[in-house]
Amino acid sequence: MITEHALLPVIAGMEEEFMAAFEQARPLISATDGYLGLQLSRSIETPNHFLLLVSWESVEAHTIGFRGSANYLEWKRLLHRFYEPFPVVEHFQALEHLSADRLG
Repeated sequence: MITEHALLPVIAGMEEEFMAAFEQARPLISATDGYLGLQLSRSIETPNHFLLLVSWESVEAHTIGFRGSANYLEWKRLLHRFYEPFPVVEHFQALEHLSADRLG
């Protein structure tokens, strides 16, 4: 499993419209093979910043499966107009051998 991480800088004043559009877009990503789930969080300190974490079976499920689909074109149409600047997307893999009690 990998986690897609994207900090979404939404244009100030468009937060409510973005959240409504995101709810329309959610089924588009969840229909993708290899999609495992997502979490969208809103910054307390900077309310126009959102953190999107998406769990995928593999990087390819996201980069080829979703981004190569017609659903991604609709995702872009619904959401990409809200970002300034455009978000950086990275993929992370958990380091299973590091337990929480050894991190602090």
